[in-house]
Amino acid sequence: MGAAEEEEKREFLMTDKDFEQISRMAGELTGIVLADHKRSMVYSRIARRVRTLHLASFREYLDYLENNLDKESTDFINSLTTNLTSFFRESHHFRFLRDELLPALRFARKDSKRLRIWSAGSSTGMEAYSIAITIKQAGFPSDWDIKILATDLDSNVLETGRNGVYSMSGADGLSEDVLKKYFRVNKDGRSIQVKDELRDMVHFKRLNLLENWPMKGPFDIVFCRNVVIYFNKDTQKVLFKRIADMMPDGAHLMIGHSENLSGISDRFDSLGQTIYRKAR
Repeated sequence: MGAAEEEEKREFLMTDKDFEQISRMAGELTGIVLADHKRSMVYSRIARRVRTLHLASFREYLDYLENNLDKESTDFINSLTTNLTSFFRESHHFRFLRDELLPALRFARKDSKRLRIWSAGSSTGMEAYSIAITIKQAGFPSDWDIKILATDLDSNVLETGRNGVYSMSGADGLSEDVLKKYFRVNKDGRSIQVKDELRDMVHFKRLNLLENWPMKGPFDIVFCRNVVIYFNKDTQKVLFKRIADMMPDGAHLMIGHSENLSGISDRFDSLGQTIYRKAR
């Protein structure tokens, strides 16, 4: 089926000019690069806004967006950001955390008893809560000052994280022991609730990575996984420089399985399996 034929079968018309304008505005508002192969994804996500607002076409939506930018920009951004996540996704990072990194930090920080972790691009909070569970499993004493900062551009997923309520299907991959110890099954039997002892460890904040960062750090561990793939190389270089500046030497960075720092940053040494240690 050709592109024109496929366009005819769609509910709304999205022209090349419409796609180019969406890409330009996404870049201006978020820094995200929407290549041409993202066209179908863009159509399906923005079509929801067209439908919700009872508009007739993408052209009408883009006119609405430009005339109501303060009101609509958040929903526009939320529509385009990707929120694929799960508990203990890319499990090797959490094994490294549990078996090597956290025991080492427990010894190295025994005087200050302070631990700071940043989940950048945290989506619905499953990553941040997976980190919190791993910290609990590592047996840190109760008098430690441990905080996990979870940030994302999408205000909707942050609200999900704050509430800590997930569908039962989201529990796939969680052991029976972890489910029983750190979650409650809600009365409807179709959802689970994160217990307060984990929720108290995680602080959710909206953050555009391209704007000013209000937090000061320093962070002992940063998870920035499957986030920078949406930015061009120059933007990635700036981001990893800023991240490195927020970390002391010897701190650790976890990135996504399809990402690497080659040609992007020389301030981290690779430990393998997308795990890095800040060197300079």
